[in-house]
Amino acid sequence: MKSQDIRKAYLQFFESKGHLIVPSAPIVLKDDPTLMFNNSGMAQFKEYFLGNGTPKSKRIADTQKCLRVSGKHNDLEDVGFDTYHHTMFEMLGNWSFGDYFKKEALDWAWEFLTEVLKLDKDRLYVSVFEGNPAENVAFDQEAWDIWKQYVPEDRIILGNKKDNFWEMGDQGPCGPCSEIHIDLRTDAERAAVSGRSLVNADHPQVVEIWNNVFMEFNRKADGSLEKLPAQHVDTGMGFERLCMAMQNVTSNYDTDVFTPLIVKIEEITGLKYTSNEVKNISEEQNKTNIAIRVIVDHVRAVAFAIADGQLPSNTGAGYVIRRILRRAIRYGFTFLNTKEPFINKLVEVLANQMGEFFPEIKSQQQLVTNVIREEEASFLRTLDQGLQLLENVVAQNKGTEVPGAKAFELYDTFGFPKDLTALILKEKGMSFNESEFDASMQEQKNRSRAASEVSTEDWSVLIPGNVETFVGYDQTENEVKITRIRKVDSKKDGVLYQIVIDNTPFYPEGGGQVGDKGTLVSANETIDIIDTKKENNLILHFAKQLPENVNAAFVAKVNTDLRTSTSKNHSATHLMHLALRNILGTHVEQKGSLVNPNYLRFDFSHFSKVTDEELSQVEASVNAQIEAQLQLAEYRNIPIQEALAKGAMALFGEKYGDSVRMIEFGDSKELCGGIHVKNTADIWHFKIVSEGAVAAGIRRIEAITGDAVKDFFTQQENALATIKETLKNPQDTIKAVVSLQDENAKLKKQIEQLLKEKAKNLKGELASQLQEVNGVKFLATQVDLNPEGAKDLAYELGTLGTNLFLVLATADEDKPMLTCYISKELVAEKNLNAGTVVRELGKYIQGGGGGQPFFATAGGKNVDGIKEALEKAVDFIK
Repeated sequence: MKSQDIRKAYLQFFESKGHLIVPSAPIVLKDDPTLMFNNSGMAQFKEYFLGNGTPKSKRIADTQKCLRVSGKHNDLEDVGFDTYHHTMFEMLGNWSFGDYFKKEALDWAWEFLTEVLKLDKDRLYVSVFEGNPAENVAFDQEAWDIWKQYVPEDRIILGNKKDNFWEMGDQGPCGPCSEIHIDLRTDAERAAVSGRSLVNADHPQVVEIWNNVFMEFNRKADGSLEKLPAQHVDTGMGFERLCMAMQNVTSNYDTDVFTPLIVKIEEITGLKYTSNEVKNISEEQNKTNIAIRVIVDHVRAVAFAIADGQLPSNTGAGYVIRRILRRAIRYGFTFLNTKEPFINKLVEVLANQMGEFFPEIKSQQQLVTNVIREEEASFLRTLDQGLQLLENVVAQNKGTEVPGAKAFELYDTFGFPKDLTALILKEKGMSFNESEFDASMQEQKNRSRAASEVSTEDWSVLIPGNVETFVGYDQTENEVKITRIRKVDSKKDGVLYQIVIDNTPFYPEGGGQVGDKGTLVSANETIDIIDTKKENNLILHFAKQLPENVNAAFVAKVNTDLRTSTSKNHSATHLMHLALRNILGTHVEQKGSLVNPNYLRFDFSHFSKVTDEELSQVEASVNAQIEAQLQLAEYRNIPIQEALAKGAMALFGEKYGDSVRMIEFGDSKELCGGIHVKNTADIWHFKIVSEGAVAAGIRRIEAITGDAVKDFFTQQENALATIKETLKNPQDTIKAVVSLQDENAKLKKQIEQLLKEKAKNLKGELASQLQEVNGVKFLATQVDLNPEGAKDLAYELGTLGTNLFLVLATADEDKPMLTCYISKELVAEKNLNAGTVVRELGKYIQGGGGGQPFFATAGGKNVDGIKEALEKAVDFIK
């Protein structure tokens, strides 16, 4: 049975049981501050488990893209070494929100596996929670009794809290679970050793395929449990593992989920992958297999993340994606001998394979390919730099063991992997101190963990029930009551309080727009609201202190100055999006945005730099829409299909409900939950201040509106006035500047000519100062030239022979510079390297540099160090 058919069979089965089939949420979570990525099937439904929202159906099923590479769920380092862990995986899930419970969930699980898929019942084991008297949670007798109908008691296993009590996190909904495991070993292996003893023992062929979680408790901040008001079912079945069971193989990578990608890698590299059925393979083949598994797994995670809007970067979720991709690149570099970008070529295979069910990977195929190709090229250059640095470390090291701190520095600064460092050192008969490396790594992790540590207390509920609503589209001031509060303590922000109110006018951060600021005012006090965010369908107002009387009546007041500036920038973003599509083409799609009171930032797909002429056209288009005084047309809570039929743009990577809000200014129509001006005339004016690249195929524009444009024009006027004054107030300022530039260019040419002549004159003078050291013509001296003149002089002296070793120092404008020239013949004969020379001597002038083996330069900050640097130069040829 093909993987596509298995997926369809699952969804059709639960649709027949009254479940609403919903699409997968994006793999990247944009509006959940507690998670970077969707790491489980239930993540998109958290608000329903917490009682903060109402699902559109009490029964839901789907297949969810998941990513587990950080935090509690981190499988990254296992990926590739075994046959069943993944970074990105699909989780087939069915949910009941206060509807059916254990009986239906377990009955249907057994029916689907044994009657629909016809898996061998004798290979299935089940587990139930053994209970935990310390927490007053009883043995799950109900689940035991249900399973007894289907499974002999010797194949029902009692599981402890670690294996059979599922928790969303340190706090929140949780409950006992019942897992289903399958034994895929041969009959002979099964006869020799019971599968029962291998359940939850990390055996690669005795694996969990389905987990049925019965959410009935809430874990409080103090660790205690309380009963939830309603009982829920949350199930998750590993799609890749299920495919392994259905396709009679013993590795996820031998299923048709991965084989098309593996075949493509074999085609690109000329290497072969051996299936899990092949035993007694060589160590070399095992390394090849691991590398290929790493790459086919990682390309899925990276490609889907990019398609959902997360670009690789140096921070947050973007850093995680970059790290996954770099792990794949260096496995290819080390074990598949791939020195050129190739992983991007797998995207087409992935799009053809999964595009039917996940259309985003097909529609974003070109963008994903471009971004991965650029990241590959960049990291391969970094690996080359790392190799050079490692060579330097080896050259400077005494003995055969390199300090672990040096190896960690390569890893931390250049992303140079630990195992690659070990491999290269091994080839040279060396190693590094692993315990020191691990200590440095742990120290960094501790610093990072301490910086991001957050302690969250339980909610103190003042008004029960879901009474919170958002009224900020119509009001910026409103009478409110506080419904719940909690304290949050973090290393980064210190102690803050999260306040929830019943009818809030405060807009919570989302859709690129920052959260509102303002105040809560009672008869006796004023509380500053410093930010507003949304979490699990609750709008959280952040404050540094709580009101003395939290039960008092308050007036919530949004800071309207900030709100107004933000709304101008948000509406201008929509107008600019339309202008970009009209001027550059309909391939332009939003890939990220930031809207705050000061400026707007807009990332979009485009294959080349936007020209100055095109930017002028975009500016003119937006300002024409502003001058047209287009009235806001707002459609609230309309069906998404109706909005799309009206021409609204839906953005990839965004999660939309059945009902949406559409914002329309003339031809600009977008699905958006943000705050906007009532009329485009309110924006006043629009000005682009910068345009540049973010990643391959992604450009970024920053722009300003309203008062910020007025300030910008004022600054320009002041700058022009200063220029005029400096030029003695000429009648034609531009003509005066051009004349000054021409004069400067002529003088520059004259100076260059004079310096060249000076260098030629110095040639004869310095030639007489050359000394012979160990058969090498040597000179280290300071010259009164600029760095360019020193270069010319070095090449002039280089014509004197084939055994010259020269170091020249300059201090032009008090900036020390060292220039090293070594005859190419000398480089080859004595294994000298000018780059190494200037890097070492550069330390004396508090700087560094590099270059080619025969010519290199180093700049620094300490002029006083020149004398010692020149004295030490001779050591390289002694």
